[in-house]
Amino acid sequence: MDIRTRESMNEAETLDEIDDSRGVYTISVAAELVGAGVQTLRLYESRGLVEPARTPGGTRRYSNDDIERLQRITALLEDGLNLAGIDVVLKLQDENARLRAQRKE
Repeated sequence: MDIRTRESMNEAETLDEIDDSRGVYTISVAAELVGAGVQTLRLYESRGLVEPARTPGGTRRYSNDDIERLQRITALLEDGLNLAGIDVVLKLQDENARLRAQRKE
């Protein structure tokens, strides 16, 4: 095995080990990933639907978990819910996930 192959394997292992809650995407990348505008993501944040991490300089960093949440928001909007309804649904889903995790312990 040559050095490049080992380095590639180490990179792949590192990418697989990235915590899904770690903020890695800028707002423009996150917006592109979910097919929404940057201002839309800012609106979702102002409504409390998503809480991206912030760098010390204040730049938003979206995690894989945030991207999944944004995709759920988009799907709920397409189903006809408004942002207030989406807020209720997301809170119920979060509580359900918390209770399931607690039950597994």
